[in-house]
Amino acid sequence: MSDIAVHVENLSKRYRIGAREQGYRTLREAIVDAVKAPINNLRNLRSLTKFSGNDDEENVIWALRDINFEVKQGEVVGIIGPNGAGKSTLLKVLSRITEPTTGFAEIRGRVSSLLEVGTGFHPELTGRENIYLNGTVLGMSKKEIDRKFDEIVSFAGVEKFIDTPVKRYSSGMQVRLAFAVAAHLEPEILVVDEVLSVGDAAFQKKCLGKMGEVAKGGRTVLFVSHNMAAVNMLCSRAFELSKGRIVYEGDAGSAVRHYLARSRDLVGVAASVDYPANLSLPIQIRRISIRNNENSLSQVIDYHNVFYFEVEIDLREENKDYYACVLLYDTYGNLVIFTADDDLVESRLAKMGVGKYKYLVKFPSKLLKPGEYSVKINLTRKRAGRVDSASLSFEIQDHFSRRGINKGYRSPAVVAPEI
Repeated sequence: MSDIAVHVENLSKRYRIGAREQGYRTLREAIVDAVKAPINNLRNLRSLTKFSGNDDEENVIWALRDINFEVKQGEVVGIIGPNGAGKSTLLKVLSRITEPTTGFAEIRGRVSSLLEVGTGFHPELTGRENIYLNGTVLGMSKKEIDRKFDEIVSFAGVEKFIDTPVKRYSSGMQVRLAFAVAAHLEPEILVVDEVLSVGDAAFQKKCLGKMGEVAKGGRTVLFVSHNMAAVNMLCSRAFELSKGRIVYEGDAGSAVRHYLARSRDLVGVAASVDYPANLSLPIQIRRISIRNNENSLSQVIDYHNVFYFEVEIDLREENKDYYACVLLYDTYGNLVIFTADDDLVESRLAKMGVGKYKYLVKFPSKLLKPGEYSVKINLTRKRAGRVDSASLSFEIQDHFSRRGINKGYRSPAVVAPEI
């Protein structure tokens, strides 16, 4: 018996701009179409000479082009790429929500999809009633829902409001309950699209833990996310989509690094960035730069040397509540270092009058292991939030130590001091 859970061959999906996907329609859609028909017919008549019925490329979008891959049973595969790359379209084809234009996909096993959590919730029904309704829509039997009901409610954290109509829930409560229902399914194949971004930080952590349980339980998972740390942690393999095509496939770590490197190339990065004046901002970053130990602009920093971030600021309004923050992220988007200028003493910005100022933020040598990082500078006002921000990317390299020469930075830890 084959151990292949998902087999995709020459899969393509084409959409025609302005055309509706064929399929079942609701009564409301039928009524709206009947009302709009005379207007649409007139528009079509006026545009007949322009388009003349030709299926030209200007009116066609290929969301997917010639996709080929296989996923083995029990494998957790990440699907990454920028917005509009075709990730969600691919999952909708695999979930049988939409049909491919060419090619085919074979799915072996019961499939459950977490594509748009909350779809199917009825605002007039209580949380309890919606659990049974949504669970049934997602393929669970009443016995399954009965058995898991208490666990679902506890996971969502809505015990006190379970018999309250969901129209009185906050948006966060609705999403938490919807995810809790979907996360407690027991399919052979789970298709997940960016649902780990729901809720607050604590609930996101619970979601990651639940996804980890699913992955360790031997179920096949296709996981789309912009959270590169989650992809690297949960997935054994990943592939990158760009403009509807697979442009890279490999282990999760190398796929994430390839995607982030491509993203930087497409955006274009520099060791110094200037920002035009925006007089509507009371305080603004005008320039951010990264300098090496010789005070030269450089995006490549030696592990053995100190380096600096230089930030030029226009302060157009005095305010004792202003302060500056520095956030440093690794290549997977994990926050590695956070510091603010009021951590140890009163904020320097709080003492300044209107004028132009320069911050020099010094980082010690032999701290961060070789790799790619980004720094973000935030100008913030207490109790009011961020006013302005800017960011840069850079790389730490080590060509001199034994660890660097032998590529011996084996630990997943980001901090790698010489101890």
